[in-house]
Amino acid sequence: MIKKIFSYLIPIKIYQSKSSLSKSIEVTWANGELVLDSENANYSYGSLQRILRIGLKNIGFEKIAAMEHILVLGVAGGSVIKTLVDEIKFKGKITGVEIDSDIIKVANKYFALDKIPQLDIVIEDAFEFVLKTKNKYDLIIIDIFQDTAMPNFLFETFFINRICFLLKSRGFILFNTMILNETQNIRNQKYVSEFYENQFKIRTIPRIEIHNELIVIEKLK
Repeated sequence: MIKKIFSYLIPIKIYQSKSSLSKSIEVTWANGELVLDSENANYSYGSLQRILRIGLKNIGFEKIAAMEHILVLGVAGGSVIKTLVDEIKFKGKITGVEIDSDIIKVANKYFALDKIPQLDIVIEDAFEFVLKTKNKYDLIIIDIFQDTAMPNFLFETFFINRICFLLKSRGFILFNTMILNETQNIRNQKYVSEFYENQFKIRTIPRIEIHNELIVIEKLK
């Protein structure tokens, strides 16, 4: 409790380690809440939770609460899952895919991720999971970063087509991206401009927490 109180004055780090995929995994008390960070980015809770909450509100909390199955690609500490369960009161199934097993261990210890009964965690590369899964989803949340970098496959046509195929009719994709330079800005503009207009409705929520841009995609048929 003392650390929580003092964290309103200065961040207090309580855990730090490395994994095979991350140079640094840090758990810190900041402004009265626990957050999970990489070396240069917030991975869960804190600003990331605020960013994804904005995207979920844009889709509509009532609409999400009525869904049956949500896929989360990139779990980290699980802040978006906590928003779904605690704030939106989502009662359906959640499948979370995370490539870094060490991060899930931290999430279980410090954020009680393993106490969420409807959550199924799959330790696997998101690309491989998307290729193999036979399920269809009402909402697919894409939040995949390696520190501040985003894997190139997220923007490739094959992956985009596969994600769209896995989406139920009238389903949604919430894609969290980071724009740190003009090249990445052009990348996002290209992604949006080339999307299938007759099958999907696409919109962006730019410059959240300065560098993040959310892409919200709705399947029309």
